[in-house]
Amino acid sequence: MANSKRTLFLKRRLRVRNKLRKVNSGRPRLSVHRSNKNISVQLIDDVNGVTLASASSLEKDLGVVGKNNVEAATKVGVAIAERAKKAGVEEAYFDRGGFLFHGGVKALADAAREGGLKI
Repeated sequence: MANSKRTLFLKRRLRVRNKLRKVNSGRPRLSVHRSNKNISVQLIDDVNGVTLASASSLEKDLGVVGKNNVEAATKVGVAIAERAKKAGVEEAYFDRGGFLFHGGVKALADAAREGGLKI
């Protein structure tokens, strides 16, 4: 019986997250979620179970509502980098979840790096 796309996605997400937990050394996690219409990112402190900062293409001030493309991901990446600086976070580890590091996810990570966040 063939695995469904959802099953493969969930297996990939757990595999990525478990590998990252082994090497994280107490840094916050930059978690990405991508849907067909939007992209969002959270900076999560797993030790305390708190979200430190977040950004999404649903925010009207970014001007990309309802878009999930490289341009929208870049704006979200810049926004999370400056919000992380305000929260006092300089470095985090990048949790792509089950999403491939390509296209919008890659653009978000690159924009966050250019914004000064060490990933």
